[in-house]
Amino acid sequence: MRSSLDPDTVLRYTEAEWRAFVLGARDGEFDLEPAREGGAADAG
Repeated sequence: MRSSLDPDTVLRYTEAEWRAFVLGARDGEFDLEPAREGGAADAG
């Protein structure tokens, strides 16, 4: 895999690292919370 910020950099992951990523994604670890109505972020 290559970095979009630096295409000369090659990112390498072990099978265990990739498996942990996939399992986390399937489990919703990277899901974004739904936006609040009105689209404004909470100010405090």
